[in-house]
Amino acid sequence: MAKFLVTGAAGFIGFHTSQRLLARGDTVVGLDSLNDYYKVSLKRDRLQKLTSQPRFTFHQLDLAEREAVAQLFAREPFDVVIHLAAQAGVRYSIENPHAYVASNLVGFVNILEGCRHGAGVGKGTVKHLVYASSSSVYGANKKMPFAVHDSVDHPVSLYAATKKSNELMAHVYSHLYGLPTTGLRFFTVYGPWGRPDMALWLFTDAILAGRPIDVFNHGKMRRDFTYVDDIVEGVVRVADRIPAADPNWSPTAPDPASSFAPFRVYNIGNNKPVELMRLIAVLEQSLGRKAELNFLPMQPGDVPETYADIEALTRDVGFRPSTPIETGVEQFVRWYRAYHGTV
Repeated sequence: MAKFLVTGAAGFIGFHTSQRLLARGDTVVGLDSLNDYYKVSLKRDRLQKLTSQPRFTFHQLDLAEREAVAQLFAREPFDVVIHLAAQAGVRYSIENPHAYVASNLVGFVNILEGCRHGAGVGKGTVKHLVYASSSSVYGANKKMPFAVHDSVDHPVSLYAATKKSNELMAHVYSHLYGLPTTGLRFFTVYGPWGRPDMALWLFTDAILAGRPIDVFNHGKMRRDFTYVDDIVEGVVRVADRIPAADPNWSPTAPDPASSFAPFRVYNIGNNKPVELMRLIAVLEQSLGRKAELNFLPMQPGDVPETYADIEALTRDVGFRPSTPIETGVEQFVRWYRAYHGTV
């Protein structure tokens, strides 16, 4: 049994990850700022399901508060840190860039420093830092599927740039201080308890209310939709596998996914891109209602397609996501109806 710090524990993926760790007998300390990027009531409802369990404790804390984060690490030694807290959303990063700097850059370096020092100055206790990156780091890349061995130097949103920055910052701490770090590039996560700003929730809400749904790029979008249970399975398996220096890493032909330091980056995606119009058709079938479509052009910062190469993940942890979109959407709709009391 291990003691985990899960940041963003009241968030979508953080909630499910905490549930999985608790179910297998681990101790979880959850951290979340409970900000109002979307309805705080949803975050509190997730949190209520966690706080009712005996091996879970919660701290409401903004990661940008340097001293508060340092004090938390000084009080409590953690075996593994799973850092999922971040200011999310590609489009919102265009409107409010400073929120991303505070949460995703300042907050991340505070987590790195906490892991470095642990429960005693100069002697870190954290054995592994696992953190959320994003498929958005691939930006202007057109080679499909997106592979962790490819360069990701051309982000098209500030959100993507902060996630790429997290990977670079993690590598520095792996190199300088020997802190094992693993970054996980998530691909379009969906499922029960999901975020209200994401397409599946927005579409479901609009269809049930009889409103049109906004379909960007005139529907010519493909996403590697990945069910949340598959994401969590990948997160937990990776957390249990502490990276070591790659003996085959070459400084003359450097692989971005590994290093001479204890550092790794993986994609976690379904490895089966789905047309946006197909997602809408599956959702219509699950809801038993037709959608009214409002076709719009591509939005700034968005990309037309995502597709994950997951061979490195499969090789190293023996897992590949497999939940089909039909199953995942049905599970989401069932939860959504129950949560909102709709029929």
